[in-house]
Amino acid sequence: KKVWSKRYAAINAFERQLADSGVRILKFFLHISREEQLERFGKRLEDPSKHWKISESDYSERAYWDDYQRAYEDALEKCSTRHAPWFVIPADHKWYRNLVVSRIVQETLESMDMKLPPARVDIDAIRCKYHALAHGG
Repeated sequence: KKVWSKRYAAINAFERQLADSGVRILKFFLHISREEQLERFGKRLEDPSKHWKISESDYSERAYWDDYQRAYEDALEKCSTRHAPWFVIPADHKWYRNLVVSRIVQETLESMDMKLPPARVDIDAIRCKYHALAHGG
């Protein structure tokens, strides 16, 4: 517990430092159900192009599902802050996962009200050079 508390504090401090530097942080926890996980494991076995995703530990670690869920909940609770929020996304259906994540990213980008930087060169002078070159100069 003490080790994890220190790690959570370090994560929060690092993310605070990033946020203080102007970085926007979004963290997504893509939550799939135990049933969906097993179904995806089966598809990985059936499709040779997905074999690289399989490991023996995937199957043995399922015995600790509830422990992992508690650990995730603890980490999400301790490391979700106003400046670096966690978004828990239901991910059993990929189309829905993609929709929710893309909307959060879109809304965040729009809220940043970003503007293009001003030109750092004399545009009129460059335009003259362009026209001279384009018209045989």
